[in-house]
Amino acid sequence: MTHCILLGAPVDEGQRRPGCLMGPAAYRTAGLAATLAALGHSVEDRGDVAPDPIGQQSCANPAVHHLPETLAWTGALRRATAAALPHGMPIIMGGDHSLALGTLAGVADHAAQAGRAQFVIWLDAHSDFHTVASTTSGNLHGTPMAYASGLPGFDPFPPFPAPIPGENICMFGIRSVDPAEHAAMQDTEITVNDMRVLDEQGVVAPLRGFLDRVRAADGLLHVSLDVDFLDPSIAPAVGTTVPGGTTFREAHLVMELLHESGLVTSLDLVELNPFLDERGRTARLMVELVGSLMGRKVFDRPTRSF
Repeated sequence: MTHCILLGAPVDEGQRRPGCLMGPAAYRTAGLAATLAALGHSVEDRGDVAPDPIGQQSCANPAVHHLPETLAWTGALRRATAAALPHGMPIIMGGDHSLALGTLAGVADHAAQAGRAQFVIWLDAHSDFHTVASTTSGNLHGTPMAYASGLPGFDPFPPFPAPIPGENICMFGIRSVDPAEHAAMQDTEITVNDMRVLDEQGVVAPLRGFLDRVRAADGLLHVSLDVDFLDPSIAPAVGTTVPGGTTFREAHLVMELLHESGLVTSLDLVELNPFLDERGRTARLMVELVGSLMGRKVFDRPTRSF
């Protein structure tokens, strides 16, 4: 069994729809700790991470907003994630996806110290491959994967520790990519399993192919699960809805396959905005998905109503 370390990341500054800061409380209310404990795992809730002191940093791109706040969260989450990894599996309860600027840096720190390769599976509607310099929206939740890949254009962020090679990254379920992001990804070895690939091949073969690479490299695997990976018809509590996402069954199958691999070492839960939810529907679904990731089988799932 796994020692699960819950870290709240009430990050709201990476986008413009208030509400993601309530995410950690929603996951706790929806029974995340109890779900994990019922599966036989030990659970340690370390509370919400506090950001570093906010500075006065600026950048050349006038579109960027909340840069000092995002830098403050990035430093704090990097340390908290790296500190948790030697003791168990950190589950970071967000918070918008800009929190991954810190969590990815933290897992990369840990992997470098352990002398092992870090892998990432990005379960998201978006590639999040903008830089601080390239973003036109100014929303820094759209930048973590470019940061983790070591792209330039991130001043005044500190250099990413041990950038993650493209062949160690899998984007799974994406369906909204800006032209600048697409152009930047063309120069990488990132595996892109967009919804067209999943429609044609299903989720099993593409996912197992990537997991085989992680296993062959004895790698550490970070999973970053965005609410908008799911179709908005089943997960409405997100400010960046994109139609055509994964179904309830596809999402659970992805989680079950990740569990069976035995490779997952850390997890982000991001972009849950309880203010946009319907009686906690999305929060409960996300908790159920974590249950599948941590060993719940399809016939163990409880009957419930919305």
